[in-house]
Amino acid sequence: MDASTLSKLLSPEGWALLGSLPPYDERRAMALAMRLRDDGVDPDLAAAALTQSRLRAKTRGKLGSFADGMLFTPDGVEQATRLVVAALHARRYLAAGVTKVADLTSGVGADALAFAGVGLQVLATDVDEVTAAVATVNLRHFPEAEVRHGDGLALDLAAEGVDGVYADPARRTRSGRRVFDPAAYAPPLDAVWALRDVVAAVGIKVGPGIAHHGLPADAETQWVSVEGDVVEAGLWFGPLAPHGPGRSALLLRTFAGSTLTRTLRSDPDDDAEAPDLGAPGAYLYEPDGAIIRAGLVAHAARELGGRLLDRTIAYVTTDQPAPDSAVDPTTGAAPLATGYRVLDVMPFNLKRLKAYLRERRVGRLTIKKRGTAVTPEQLRAQLALKGDAEATLVLTRVAGAQHVLVVEPLAA
Repeated sequence: MDASTLSKLLSPEGWALLGSLPPYDERRAMALAMRLRDDGVDPDLAAAALTQSRLRAKTRGKLGSFADGMLFTPDGVEQATRLVVAALHARRYLAAGVTKVADLTSGVGADALAFAGVGLQVLATDVDEVTAAVATVNLRHFPEAEVRHGDGLALDLAAEGVDGVYADPARRTRSGRRVFDPAAYAPPLDAVWALRDVVAAVGIKVGPGIAHHGLPADAETQWVSVEGDVVEAGLWFGPLAPHGPGRSALLLRTFAGSTLTRTLRSDPDDDAEAPDLGAPGAYLYEPDGAIIRAGLVAHAARELGGRLLDRTIAYVTTDQPAPDSAVDPTTGAAPLATGYRVLDVMPFNLKRLKAYLRERRVGRLTIKKRGTAVTPEQLRAQLALKGDAEATLVLTRVAGAQHVLVVEPLAA
């Protein structure tokens, strides 16, 4: 979207058109475009409005009904923080006693919206002029939020009265390819870290694939999952890390209309780094992805009351069902892991596995894998499945050797 297109959308005619469009439906988009053309709507304005309708629909999963009153850019949709996570970011700053946050890479303003929503003053910047203009529109209901077009790193934070900094560096190239090297972020991660010398309360959103090696020793690095999907990692410094530096995992799950949370933290004095190892028991648990990314599987194993199948594999096995406090959402906390009942265990052997499934007339197969080079699609083809039964296989290592576990999911 360029400045001319944005101006058309912000005109009384454009804003009225956008508000009059029905909920976006890809199957009806072409017919709707033709109807707008027949009604004499400017083609560029119609295309821009339909694009915004599509982007709003795409972002609704992140921002809920707030998306219906916002404008977006394609990059902004990808970068926008989910509302439930942005709200937790905002509360973190509020609890730290911060009064004014500089959002150095505001994008379309999702995080700035959450900051302003809890009463914080916000100074948001973006290096792209159109994106900054879009953020201004999205923050129009919050007089305590100011958006500027410019480089956030050039701000005089002390002169602006800023006592908290937040940044979400771009982690994709112009072609859309993901960037994994923090030095290649825009702005580079080191440049944002350096702001700790000016403002103690610094928070940085990073990709969940960030390596443990090289993480700043004075930060809490927290991986966040929403409904089991790892969506981000965050680096939190100074008063934004009240529990001190280290690694943590934050789990968010929806249950009965409420958002349940659970936090696991590393502890340098904890002996949970050396969990028991053993053969598969009656149950298998796969820890939440945020726990795995944070390197806290050993902590999860302890809470699940289990042992690992292999020291390098993120599966926990138990002889008895895990405690309700670890896996039952009715206890008021997000489950640590997804559970399965173990029905059978065998060393991996294609011929034997094929015969096993044929005898049980398995025609539908779910294949999970961890710690093996076997490709599920290729294995499925080799098994030549026939029948009306279904099964779930876990391909993994047990004490270093390739095994197959036949399992069934436990009731949620």
